[in-house]
Amino acid sequence: MSEVFVRLHITPLAEGGYLATSSILPGLVAQGRTIAETIEIAHDVAKKLIESFEEHGDPLPAGIIKPENDIDIDIAVGI
Repeated sequence: MSEVFVRLHITPLAEGGYLATSSILPGLVAQGRTIAETIEIAHDVAKKLIESFEEHGDPLPAGIIKPENDIDIDIAVGI
């Protein structure tokens, strides 16, 4: 499989940690102690969901991006 991009929404939780969801990939929910950990878990969940789409012959949701040009992304850096 080639790489694709899935937009995440990350929310800080009142009890600590972060929650990641995606409006373009239903079922993607991931929780971690740090943003980086949350993104790593979300990556694994997204991969499983996309593999399920492919195994069942379903088209990928429209918002999933297959990169064809340069891409700009923001990264989390702990300080």
